Amino acid sequence: MKIEFSTKKIEQIKADLELVFVVNKNIKKFSKSKAVFDFTQYKGEGTCLDIENKILYVELKELDYESIRLAFSDAFKFASKLNIKSIKSPCILHECVVKSFVAMAEGFLFASYEFNKYKSEKKDSKDLKLIISSSEINNKNFSANEAKIGLERGEILALACAFTKDIVNDIPQNYTPLKMAEDAKNLAKKDKNITCKIHDEKFLEKEKMNAFLAVNRASVHPPRLIHLSYKPKNAKKRVVFVGKGLTYDSGGLSLKPADYMLTMKYDKSGGAAAMGIIKAISELGLEIEVHSIIGATENMIGGDAYKPDDVLISREGVSIEVRNTDAEGRLVLADCLSYAQDLKPDILIDLATLTGACVVGLGEYTTGIMGNNEKLQNDFYESSKKSGEYATVLHFNPYLKELIKSNIADVSNTSSSRYGGAITAGLFLEKFIRKEFKDKWLHLDIAGPAYVEKAWSYHSFGASAAGLRMCVNFVISLLRKEK
Repeated sequence: MKIEFSTKKIEQIKADLELVFVVNKNIKKFSKSKAVFDFTQYKGEGTCLDIENKILYVELKELDYESIRLAFSDAFKFASKLNIKSIKSPCILHECVVKSFVAMAEGFLFASYEFNKYKSEKKDSKDLKLIISSSEINNKNFSANEAKIGLERGEILALACAFTKDIVNDIPQNYTPLKMAEDAKNLAKKDKNITCKIHDEKFLEKEKMNAFLAVNRASVHPPRLIHLSYKPKNAKKRVVFVGKGLTYDSGGLSLKPADYMLTMKYDKSGGAAAMGIIKAISELGLEIEVHSIIGATENMIGGDAYKPDDVLISREGVSIEVRNTDAEGRLVLADCLSYAQDLKPDILIDLATLTGACVVGLGEYTTGIMGNNEKLQNDFYESSKKSGEYATVLHFNPYLKELIKSNIADVSNTSSSRYGGAITAGLFLEKFIRKEFKDKWLHLDIAGPAYVEKAWSYHSFGASAAGLRMCVNFVISLLRKEK
């Protein structure tokens, strides 16, 4: 896929197909060709084709960034079925030039993603070139340089998302904690600005990361603590991302039902996103120090599996009563968050497919934002709305803390009530956040949007790289505040 920016008039640009964006669904008035169909009669993806004039009409539902993404995604989906190599398009501007071009690039590239690694017959990926013309823009504030910045940012974000999706979509028989560590090493090899440290089980034992180790005990695959770093010279802040990297989750001795075990390869989505985030931030050259900490392990069954009724002593010294071994992600995160706080972050954000309760409460497409600092939560939420991802704030309730009290330890890894499970999981993690970082920490429960077994919006079946764009957008917003 290739996207170019041109200052030529659109009629001067040579291409196999021209895009025309339509807000009013009745598009017959736009063309003289009999080959044009009314949108209400056409059962496609918001598109219809004028064969005679080589025009593809694309519905633009609203003038906003998300509608721009959807329109360019629909254009790619239709055009990829045709025997063409190039498309020309006018640019669509909404408020900010950079964000508009980010949206155009993202929509086009997101639609091109496909995970076919294990298919015996692979379709040839359609190598389409998109040329975007700015000639029809009558705006004194329009900047060709900003347009190019937007296209570059959109491509970087789309490729980082594809990188993340490939990790999440990969299968547990091949994608083990060691494979995740290998991918992290390869990421650092390809990007000289990223450094990678991989810590094994001996390091975890030395660091007294007993909660992390307990989850791994029944797996034949050893755990790995992955630490990726990006340290530009003029860094304005230090942000640390912590990702849950369960390459497979059987539920442990609290075994999941068969139907719930399917798709558990996606339990590494938080770790994959943390890797994709640092990849994107490095390639964008942002002046902010970033660390990604990933706890990579499996949660399996066996004679040495950790058990309900066990008490684990975490790295922070907080004792945990295990009441359900399927609440394992929070145990791994507890020790990883402890390690992350040693880096003295200005902002600490964890990403995890943590609770089914979050999916029940918010649906499949929305991330839950939790933490102690209401302003930080709201700032992150406002930033997320511009990224194309959906999120909402879930406020902590002090009365819910009572539900994770333990009679024999400092805290229980599950709630005594079936209600408010997403928030009680967040409150469990909060027990491991030191006083000085309480107001600097955010927890993102991405269980809903991380993996969906049907195509939605501009996402294909499977992984969506949930959390990546909203986190990168938030980091960009932090830099704006510094100026």
